[in-house]
Amino acid sequence: MESEKQHDDNHRRQPGQSPPRLLREIPFHTLPNYSGPYSVGIMEIEVPVREPRTFSRIKRNHMHALRMDTVLFSIFYPCDTSSYAFDKRKRPSKATWLPRPRALTCKGYAKFFSLPHLPVTAYIAATTMFTKLPAFRNAKLASNSTEAAPHPSTSLPDQDTLPESKDKPRFPVIFFSHGLGGSRTCCSAVCGELASNGFVVIAMEHRDGSGARSYVNIPASGKLASDLNIDKANPKGSYRADYIFPLDNALDTSPNNTRGVDIELRHAQIEMRMAEIEEAYFVLQQLNDGQGDLIEENNLRKKGNAGASSKGLEDIDWSDWEGRLWLRSATAMGHSFGGATTVEIVRQGDRFPYIGQGILLDAWGQATPKVGDITHQSLRKPILAINSEAFMHWPENFRKLTEIAQEVKTGGALCWMMTIKGSTHLSQTDFAILYPHWMSFFMKTMVNPRRAVYLTANSSLEFLRQVMPPEFTAGNVWVDEGILQTETLIANELPRDHQPDDKWIASHLRVPNETRLRIAKGIRRRNPKASTVATDINGKPLFGLVDIPLGSEVWMHQCPNQEELECCGTKPVRETDFGMMPTVPLRAKTPGIEIRDEALSKLSEFHALICSFDQVQEYRIFRDLPSPDEAYINITPHPTWVEAVKMV
Repeated sequence: MESEKQHDDNHRRQPGQSPPRLLREIPFHTLPNYSGPYSVGIMEIEVPVREPRTFSRIKRNHMHALRMDTVLFSIFYPCDTSSYAFDKRKRPSKATWLPRPRALTCKGYAKFFSLPHLPVTAYIAATTMFTKLPAFRNAKLASNSTEAAPHPSTSLPDQDTLPESKDKPRFPVIFFSHGLGGSRTCCSAVCGELASNGFVVIAMEHRDGSGARSYVNIPASGKLASDLNIDKANPKGSYRADYIFPLDNALDTSPNNTRGVDIELRHAQIEMRMAEIEEAYFVLQQLNDGQGDLIEENNLRKKGNAGASSKGLEDIDWSDWEGRLWLRSATAMGHSFGGATTVEIVRQGDRFPYIGQGILLDAWGQATPKVGDITHQSLRKPILAINSEAFMHWPENFRKLTEIAQEVKTGGALCWMMTIKGSTHLSQTDFAILYPHWMSFFMKTMVNPRRAVYLTANSSLEFLRQVMPPEFTAGNVWVDEGILQTETLIANELPRDHQPDDKWIASHLRVPNETRLRIAKGIRRRNPKASTVATDINGKPLFGLVDIPLGSEVWMHQCPNQEELECCGTKPVRETDFGMMPTVPLRAKTPGIEIRDEALSKLSEFHALICSFDQVQEYRIFRDLPSPDEAYINITPHPTWVEAVKMV
């Protein structure tokens, strides 16, 4: 009862303001408002890359298939809605969920699913063609902390402004990578949830042939990776990047495909994805350094260009962004193939020193490179893996994720691996929310799709609170459901009640007594007060096909024990011969030096020695010495302890 009360209290906190729904949106499928204390803004940026180039020798139609000329992403961020109170004529603008140009994007999805485009376009037009994101386009970056956030009303504020903190808050960064067939908005529910809790989320749109369709605008300079035959029917100077099917192995994603994954294509795509994230990080550096005007000047998503809205980046006050981002200890996060991408990003610590941890959403383990395929580095940073039940029943994929978790533990970092009960592969995406009946009847999804998103976001927040530097999380009011404290399953004893037949592995679940369950679901809806399931921020029960009691909605496969939490976490909880061992932000002058003094015997002396360095950003306790190819300061104050001071 106490945990249920805590959940109820957490979910009835006052959420940030959301844009009002217009009459024309009512007939269409909608996305839920975000539950965090911040309102959410969104902007779309496409800029030329610094060095246009191609990846691998793979070609289609005698041209390089993987080419990087520009980088495209959406930024979800905490925003301030007070400007709408002062200007009554100014209506909040919202971005469409389906990327523009919408009709041509529908054709891209038809090609991805190998279906005729007319019925696909007609169905999407009748359901989500005009669905909008519940975020304010080009809104002002929030200048208030969550402690100062007001209680929003059901309409936009009339006169009160958001109270500003004396010191404007800085926000940590998350890079989000979509899966096959995805786009920068396909996981907007998760990205927006995290943004509403104080994160700046960079939702990538990869042009590596993994998305259904994306449009690349050609820079005014004409500088491209290689010669390109522009479609003469498209005089505006753009080309499209469609999904690339592996030659002679189109179903390399299928668990029952005896030929396996097209390693050459998938690894080349991961290489290009990582390069795109490097370009996005460079843009964030410009943004944080006060060069927003330069970004707007170079932006290709402006009126008249392919895929752009008429708004472009107008009304953004770039001065608000200067110095407002934490660009160290950023989080890499991805769904499916994006999860495989995240693993490789976190591995390459020398190439991505600003990445501090990774979150894998139902990662495609079979496409994840092994150590040595792309890099010889191994995982040494914290990882959270949130799987679907459908993928849990895919033995090879689950085995691969287990190996990744073990790699993290061997590297001396924290790792959690869990499964959301009753979920299928798309449960962490917007498709599950927008098309819940399709997911329920065809995929046999049993968890409420909105609850799956909340579980994903709240688990991620609990994880980030554990592993991020303390100054990043100070003063937050995040929901804490204690999901990561779920008791671990006995090894090799996976629940099999919903395991499907082999031909449906990874895509479906098995639902015993399905007809009876669907009838019972209708009865439960008529008597919501008798339910023990979780509720949304308004107290409405989040019914799924089956009732999954609050507090038992996930299976935990791996998690750190208390000793590992104390050794590797960011909290000063390790009791040693010197007393409580603190973990605090520090600085050090020279990377890579090594100090050994076994005579140190007092915590005060040890702490004073550490604090004498003025450029160390953080230090943590590691069980083993780190690999020599990484920049560390190693301090051994006692023969039985090794302290690793990591250079960022």
